[in-house]
Amino acid sequence: MTTHLLIVESPSKAKTLKKYLGKDYEVLASYGHVRDLVPKTGAVDPDDNFRMQYELIDRNTKHVDNITRAVKDADVILLATDPDREGEAIAWHLSEILKSRKALKDKKIKRVVFYEITEGAVTDAVKNPRAISMDLVNAQQARRALDYLVGFNLSPLLWKKIRRGLSAGRVQSPALRLICERENEIEAFKSQEYWTLHFDGDKDKVTFTARLTHFEGEKLDQFAVPSAERNGEIIAFLQSHAKGVAKVREIEKKRRLKSPAAPFTTSTLQQEAVRKLGFSTDRAMKVAQSLYEGVNIGRTVTGLITYMRTDSVTLSKEAMTEIRGFITKNYGADHLPKAPVFYANKTKNAQEAHEAIRPTSVTRTPDSVSQYLNDEQRKLYEMIWKRTVSSQMMPAQFDTVAVDFNVGGDGNVFRATGQTMIFPGFYAVYHEDQDDSPSDDEEKRLPAFKQGDVVDITKLYGEQHFTQPPPRFSEASLVKALEQYGIGRPSTYASIISTLQKREYVILDKKRFTPTDVGRVVNKFLSEHFAHWVDYEFTAKMEDELDDISNGKEEWIPVLEKFWKDFSAQIGEKESVSRKDVTQEQLDEVCPKCGKHKLTIRLGRRGRFIGCPGYPECDYTRNVDGSDGGPANEKREIGVDPVTGKLIQLLFGPFGPYLQLGEMEGDKKPKRVSVPKNILPDQVNFEIAEMLLALPRDLGAHPEDKKKVIANIGRFGPYVSHDGQFKSIPKAESVFDITLERAVALLKEPKAAGGRGALKVLGKHPEDGQAVSLYAGKYGPYVKHGKVNATLPDEKMITTVTLEEAIELLAAKAGKGKKKPAKTKAAPKAAAPPKLKAAAKAKPKAKAKASKAKKAA
Repeated sequence: MTTHLLIVESPSKAKTLKKYLGKDYEVLASYGHVRDLVPKTGAVDPDDNFRMQYELIDRNTKHVDNITRAVKDADVILLATDPDREGEAIAWHLSEILKSRKALKDKKIKRVVFYEITEGAVTDAVKNPRAISMDLVNAQQARRALDYLVGFNLSPLLWKKIRRGLSAGRVQSPALRLICERENEIEAFKSQEYWTLHFDGDKDKVTFTARLTHFEGEKLDQFAVPSAERNGEIIAFLQSHAKGVAKVREIEKKRRLKSPAAPFTTSTLQQEAVRKLGFSTDRAMKVAQSLYEGVNIGRTVTGLITYMRTDSVTLSKEAMTEIRGFITKNYGADHLPKAPVFYANKTKNAQEAHEAIRPTSVTRTPDSVSQYLNDEQRKLYEMIWKRTVSSQMMPAQFDTVAVDFNVGGDGNVFRATGQTMIFPGFYAVYHEDQDDSPSDDEEKRLPAFKQGDVVDITKLYGEQHFTQPPPRFSEASLVKALEQYGIGRPSTYASIISTLQKREYVILDKKRFTPTDVGRVVNKFLSEHFAHWVDYEFTAKMEDELDDISNGKEEWIPVLEKFWKDFSAQIGEKESVSRKDVTQEQLDEVCPKCGKHKLTIRLGRRGRFIGCPGYPECDYTRNVDGSDGGPANEKREIGVDPVTGKLIQLLFGPFGPYLQLGEMEGDKKPKRVSVPKNILPDQVNFEIAEMLLALPRDLGAHPEDKKKVIANIGRFGPYVSHDGQFKSIPKAESVFDITLERAVALLKEPKAAGGRGALKVLGKHPEDGQAVSLYAGKYGPYVKHGKVNATLPDEKMITTVTLEEAIELLAAKAGKGKKKPAKTKAAPKAAAPPKLKAAAKAKPKAKAKASKAKKAA
């Protein structure tokens, strides 16, 4: 008889732990979360002390059943889910389910926590179990309740005021605001001209450059030389007075130290993986998870890194001792500080008991384990290993020198700077990348100078510059901004970014985020009408309160009550806002065609445009960028392909815009490629056309059968294919950048569950428990429940449609198909806001009865 049952989240982790713990332990996986809120109105009831109605997640029912059966043969149940709020909540939900099934009679149930999957850490954790922390559980419940209340109330409002299928989130909306505000800054930016003056010199056959810092005794600021005319005047003056030479006025030498960066937190790992490795934040976390859960090293499965969701930069004493010994042995005592290096946690409420992300053993060097890792794992592990080791090494040392020269008088000063590295310190292992600024650590040598030296000026010149707008956010800089503003927590950054992309509120173009027209309209509505709830300070304060709940400093129900009181009032108040006020913006410009009305910016099916409100009497339109609106489906010549000499055209077919290279030649069709939905027809320029026509991309041979793996764009978006198998490329990734290894991994992922032809099962219908599924039909995507089909109003919803949205569409379709008296009540809306208790009481008994069994779970 098995005496111990240990439950983890992941099946791969379960296999690893089983090998560590032996025959007296049965190890099963829950496969992630086991319960979630019922996906309908009233799942969180503000009128009943925020009572939350849970149901089993359908895909994990069989795993919960297996766990329930295994409990019967165990004396002790150990819940070893992940060591964070989500993991604690999963442990609690499992405990509650087992209690409701009366499976825990005379059984001991304990919580087990470990931060690395090594035999020593796991064995020690099993020997020291604890009780489930209700503070952590309640913090997770509060977060889930807040997200539900915001989503189920704001999203239907967006449907009414803007467009069906839209959503708003408590944390994603402030993140969207960040991206939209940056875009507004870029659009409002007015570039300003300025000049810098330089001379090139030569001494001892070493060339150098110096820059003008003072002219006629005045220090020059950035805009001191604003034009070519002023630049010419100064150069003419210097040339007439300098006589082709510069005299060394002063030499300043300094020793500069560059300290290593702290070990990785979740945030800094994501930033560096994006910058250095080209990963998305989501990809970085998935690869890190695989390293944490364990890799087969020879005959042993071992976790290579500690837990990857952490905001701490702390290293354990044992880890520090091992790292310091490794540095001394492999890099020499001169690279080791006299004492261990400690870093201060910059993140508020960082949990000091957690560790930074580090290798479970520094002796497992990247070279020694590379043969057991795939390419992505190898790159990420090497980066984590190097960052950890370097964090405990000596600073790098540089000698810097600044030489000032007089040119044509004592009041005219040029400066040349240089530096040389004299001790590499931690640079022997690791060099941190920067996102938007050049490195200041590059070697730049100057000739040897002494005061009074006179050198020949080989060239005296000015350089024209223009101020640049602030850069759009990359994934790395967006994660940094989210952390700085306190929006979300380390474990949520990747999901925030992927949600914005899935909802098509932003697109990633050249690795920078640009808000879509719909995203900007949604942000405008929320910023104007729910300003308090998308305010950065409010969002950060809310996160702090959730942290206080997890630390036992606050109770969770009062936090929800305080939030709901004001938020629900605001929802009711904004019901009266007109759709026109939200989707249209009046310009101070009279229509040039009719001369009667002021033009407005509007949101159409394919994005924003400028039009006359006098339509249909006046049909004037133009694009927001100022170009002529013209017919939306007018073909256009893009240019001539330099390789084939054939004309590239933008054309329109039944499935949308596409590019064509050349014309029909007999029976031979010209090359054609669809334009992705996130690119508007008027945005298609020659560069974009060339990239699209370069498709399909041959990624290389599949490692298993050596057949080609292809990346391309089809009717339903970007995909990879191999030997007749097709897989969509996630929105966070690009068809132009995807690698062979990533494509192979995508092709291995299991297909979505469902009946024949179903793309995805969205969930069970609350009335009868039957599946609600998503299909791709001849005339576009649709949802199906029983014999009722409902077309999605917007094809873009194929990747974002939720169960609640599908139920509403199906209810509306079912209502149309029945003969009813004129005064029959409209079909109920599944996603209606939980405002009044009276409305909740009015639910048909059939609905409550249908989900009774799940609520009991």
